[in-house]
Amino acid sequence: MTGKGPRKAVDGGHAPARLLQAREFHESARSLVTLAQSKSYNPAVTLMVTAAIAYGDAITAKARGLVNQQDHQGAPRLLREVLGNRLPDKQEKFFRKLLGRKDEVNYGARSTPLDEAQRLLAELDDFAAWAEGHA
Repeated sequence: MTGKGPRKAVDGGHAPARLLQAREFHESARSLVTLAQSKSYNPAVTLMVTAAIAYGDAITAKARGLVNQQDHQGAPRLLREVLGNRLPDKQEKFFRKLLGRKDEVNYGARSTPLDEAQRLLAELDDFAAWAEGHA
């Protein structure tokens, strides 16, 4: 699998388990955005990133028995490889954008304001609705 990034073969029970995790991370992110009164919503965005990764894993696990491993930036590439043209450009673009925020929200000094977190959550809601139809 040279040039395709690290992947791991998974069994049939992996897809539903990852989908459940995706939903839980997604709802935890929603709770933080909705209930927290904070100056930084980085923790919520971290949960959104984790949810998106889990949704992607659920899809690729169900479709091909594979998940991306270690290199989260490679997750959209595997999703495209597995789904081909069934992956809407809009969803791939969002997935890449959200994954691009991973290091920033986990290790950077910039704080994510509430309005940005709300916007990302709305986009994740759309991504999740799409993903649920494929996972």
